[in-house]
Amino acid sequence: MSRESVLVLPNAWDAASAAVIAAAGATAIATTSGGVSWSLGRGDGQQVSRGDMVAAARRIVDCVDLPVTVDAEGGYGPAPADVAATVRAMVEIGVVGVNLEDSTAAGGPLFDLAEHTARLRAAREAAAAAGLPEFFINARTDVFLFAIGAPSGRLAETLTRTAAYADAGADGIFVPGLLDLDLLSTLCAESPLPVNAMAIPGGPTVTELANAGVRRISLGTGLAQAAYTATRRAAEELLTTGGLTTLNNSLDFSELNALFHR
Repeated sequence: MSRESVLVLPNAWDAASAAVIAAAGATAIATTSGGVSWSLGRGDGQQVSRGDMVAAARRIVDCVDLPVTVDAEGGYGPAPADVAATVRAMVEIGVVGVNLEDSTAAGGPLFDLAEHTARLRAAREAAAAAGLPEFFINARTDVFLFAIGAPSGRLAETLTRTAAYADAGADGIFVPGLLDLDLLSTLCAESPLPVNAMAIPGGPTVTELANAGVRRISLGTGLAQAAYTATRRAAEELLTTGGLTTLNNSLDFSELNALFHR
């Protein structure tokens, strides 16, 4: 599989980061719930409201001329009606897809299969009723991310969930925490849905993930972490030695300012 057949999504957390990612050549923008939450002064893990996430997504949609898909966490409520309300709100502001995870909270446990398939069906029906039947629902399962169950059974559990999520109307399966290339290859070969993996420093490269069969690759909070790390390093240098070398090779003010043309 070539890299050209894989959708690579550097994740944005606000309008400015989305504009920078678009200028770097991205073909679509995905958000990171962690990055958005941090920018709003909250921790990750479903600690912001639906309204806060929709407002953040609206600013991104209004800032870039690219399709935007949003990390909608667990849908901002446990019931199918909660997930449907989230999807309707996202369609209304011009978002083309969402991630919906099967964790009941950060760290788990997971919704049982019947509960989460009902939530995904509600999302599919809400998108169709809102006039966007092609809305992309990326079903995220946290079996590997939160080490749910015995290690030997995690792939089978993921495949069981993937099949059920496909039947419920999901368009993709996202399995953060799974970076073992052999397991990924098996998942990609047996999954009825295209597989999304989350790349991390020190993990498999885009090419390696693509060769395993992954069709969509995102970075989660990776870019936000890098940006905040650069900020801390520059602040520490300024406050300790008074130096400014950490700011060398920064994007030019005029180049950044020109990104905001609306």
